[in-house]
Amino acid sequence: MLRKRIIFTLIYSDGFFTQSRNFRLQKVGDLGWLEKHYQFQRISFSIDELIILNASKNAKATTDFASVVSQLTTNVFIPVAVGGGIRTAEDAALLFKNGADKIVLNSALANNPRLVKILIEHYGAQSVIASIDYKHHDGINEVFILDGTEKIDYLLNDYIQYVADLGVGEIYLNSIDQDGTGFGYDFYTINDIKNLINIPLIIAGGAGNVRHLQQGLQTEAIHAVATANLFNFLGDSLPNARKIMLDAGMNVATTNEVSKWNL
Repeated sequence: MLRKRIIFTLIYSDGFFTQSRNFRLQKVGDLGWLEKHYQFQRISFSIDELIILNASKNAKATTDFASVVSQLTTNVFIPVAVGGGIRTAEDAALLFKNGADKIVLNSALANNPRLVKILIEHYGAQSVIASIDYKHHDGINEVFILDGTEKIDYLLNDYIQYVADLGVGEIYLNSIDQDGTGFGYDFYTINDIKNLINIPLIIAGGAGNVRHLQQGLQTEAIHAVATANLFNFLGDSLPNARKIMLDAGMNVATTNEVSKWNL
């Protein structure tokens, strides 16, 4: 049985790493601040994967973002997934060249499915993650693209099926309503859509403490939990989260196994 994963997500915007609440971004610090407080060479022994998303409101300059990714991932040998503003095969190639092991696609899923299929054919499905942002409104789950600013003509259940049919390797499902609240994941929706998904599911939006991560990984349909909460997971919080899960007998990698991946 595949190990379940703990993922840390970083949200980058116009030169700064940010906190997000319901997709409203607040600057926290630049790359120097992040390296000072997180020391990813060390923290990478406590997480299974790192996701870096470019949510810049101005033009998403892939070259500048790729440079940030390259600096951030130096001597970090866990899998790194990178997304935001990927509009061409050249954008994806640049990110792979600068440290990405996977790419994360969001708006392109709806606007450019041909590009999605080209990238899957070139890099393999396992290297392409579909990011789906949704919001609950009047009893239904609506899907948004372009950093949560544009609603598309799909309801969540139908869009999940559409995205799966594109051939992506994983789905990163993010609740705009829960994002940054610290109130826990949207398990109501997850239970509603779980039978629609036959590829690995990463959930995001709402994790505020170790218990939320643990609850997510105890849910059968969920393969990985992601948190982007910079403040709740400073210090030893992530190492402690893995220890708590291991002590509870959960199917996550041991610290020694993660260490071997980082060699």
